Amino acid sequence: MVSKNRMNRVAAVMAAAALVSVGVPAATAQAAVTPRIDLRVLVVDDGGTSVEAITAELRDTGVPYTRVQLGSSGRPVINAAYLSDTVDGRPRARFQGVVLPNENPFGEGSAEMAALTAYETTYGIRQVDAYTWSHPGVGLEYTDNGGYAGQLDGTRAEVTAAGRTGPFGYLGGQVAFEDNSPLVPESYGFMGRPRAGYTSYLDAPVGSGRASLVGEYTHDGRSELVVTFGYNQFQQQFRLLARGIVEWLTQGVHIGQSRNYFAVHVDDVFAPDARWSKELNCTPGDYACPGGEGQESTIRMTAADAQYAAQWQTSKNFKLDLLFNAGAGEEWKAEHGGVDAMTAQLVADRAEYRWMNHTYTHPFLGCVQDTTTSPWTCVKDAQGAVRYMSRAEISAQIRDNNNWAAAKGITTDRTELVTGEHSGLKTGSQQPQDNPNLAGALADNGVKWAGSDNSREPAQRAVGAALTVPRHPMNVYYNTGTNAEMADEYNWIYTSRAQGGSGVCEDNPATSTCLPAPVDPDTGYLDYIVPQEARTALRHVLANDPRPHYVHQSNLAEDRTLYPVVNQVLDTYRSLYAPSAPIVNQSMKDTGVELSRRAAWDKALADNQVTAYRIGKDVTVKAPSGVAAPVTAPNGTRKQLLLGTADFGTAYAGSRSTWTSPELLQSAVTLRLPS
Repeated sequence: MVSKNRMNRVAAVMAAAALVSVGVPAATAQAAVTPRIDLRVLVVDDGGTSVEAITAELRDTGVPYTRVQLGSSGRPVINAAYLSDTVDGRPRARFQGVVLPNENPFGEGSAEMAALTAYETTYGIRQVDAYTWSHPGVGLEYTDNGGYAGQLDGTRAEVTAAGRTGPFGYLGGQVAFEDNSPLVPESYGFMGRPRAGYTSYLDAPVGSGRASLVGEYTHDGRSELVVTFGYNQFQQQFRLLARGIVEWLTQGVHIGQSRNYFAVHVDDVFAPDARWSKELNCTPGDYACPGGEGQESTIRMTAADAQYAAQWQTSKNFKLDLLFNAGAGEEWKAEHGGVDAMTAQLVADRAEYRWMNHTYTHPFLGCVQDTTTSPWTCVKDAQGAVRYMSRAEISAQIRDNNNWAAAKGITTDRTELVTGEHSGLKTGSQQPQDNPNLAGALADNGVKWAGSDNSREPAQRAVGAALTVPRHPMNVYYNTGTNAEMADEYNWIYTSRAQGGSGVCEDNPATSTCLPAPVDPDTGYLDYIVPQEARTALRHVLANDPRPHYVHQSNLAEDRTLYPVVNQVLDTYRSLYAPSAPIVNQSMKDTGVELSRRAAWDKALADNQVTAYRIGKDVTVKAPSGVAAPVTAPNGTRKQLLLGTADFGTAYAGSRSTWTSPELLQSAVTLRLPS
């Protein structure tokens, strides 16, 4: 968004309304020429977490950037020649914005800072001071004059009126600093009172007044976004502000786009899930549960649970994805007198959900397993070759589930599939390659998007002609139906042997941390586990991460353990964001398309095959053929068609953005910005 401070600054340094016009030397006797501004950000990196956080935001949203590492002996010198040149007779600014560790990381009297200052003044380029202290050099009073310096954990900051009408208008108002542990300091910073030329965008109470944490300092024909607290890329306070920092830096026009995504897949619908045993500390009926024979128990939704799910969706304005195993449901029905009220209820409410194929009976689609060993191993034939489930068997599991759904009037997208346990895909050292029959079976059934486990494979990859869609597992266990069962299994996994746990956390300190003490078996799930898991899921939502989360139908049964987690994610999100930035709750196919577009875009950037620039009100973007470009621009932007123009993009968070490609007979995307 464009603030009035920017307009004041621009008026002081520009000869034209949209962008500064740089005069060609008088000897040429030519009129002033509107410069070309390349849509790329310069990042000067000191190795600190604050610069790294902003760099991660640029990278993860597709914004082109060049990083200069201060500590590197071979780094380029930042001078006038590095920052600008001439292209086709037109002055060119090579960077549309500059990110610095602080207001002057080069030292007093530095020629490099002088070059940056001249560059920013000449071309109207903005600068972000990633983390600095409160002092007059950045437009703030010293902290001993009505300010504060120290720990900020738990601080409840507020977006100011200027912030709401400026770069942070997508926020609901409050920015709470994380305070996850009273034992660990998590944030430190400075709050200062504004001086002349400084406009505060985020402040917090100090004594009887308020002091700034983020603001714009306009001086000497330049504008800096001043941040006076330290952060890393994962902390919620940064995640909330990250979008606005980029929008301010780029003056609302940049390559890249961002959304806040959240989808929840409910696996094993219609099938029963095995139940955790508190006594045995394992799951009878599942693999490797010594002493579990005859102790099997299952968890399955009831008709009342199905009714509640539909009502909950309406109350929360949020749609669940139901991943179903129709054959497993038919088996359960046959074993229970031919009556299945739960399935009848879900089928009656079928239009309320998104449905996805999870195979007919949920078998393991990889190698034939030998479960007499721990861990299980793949069975081999007489020649020593691994035996796999056949293509025909896999294909039948996909086809039969689709046909059952069609007969019930359930609409599915047959290009989507999640196999039971993500089986068929490679599984660590036990099955280090995909079932070679899987790709063919996917092709037989038109499957283009196959769900995978993000904890094992976070990157999208090909499986034959299909692509994977990584899914985040949630710590809401498939084998628990009650809060108490959740707490018991959680304690078993995350406490030391001395505290009665499995000691897995002790044996794997690099990937897991032991609890200081077991959670309360009666209250621990709601009081401790739910906030932890909701915080993790929300972190994904705020990080432009479209990957869905997955749980199981057992979590909608009995104590309905899923809802407290998802409620907290949705309620917290909606308290933090304005209605202009709603959660994007999309299908797995749409997520697959998003991830594949990002991969193609990242490769084009890495191969230096993207050209994007702005001349006055015109934006031009060129990318390799077949590669869509993510672009963000202000409301009112128009896209040039072969004949005429059309509204550009879709509205989100106060601007418009989309993946875009050249129109017919065009070689580049051309946008016309509003006045």
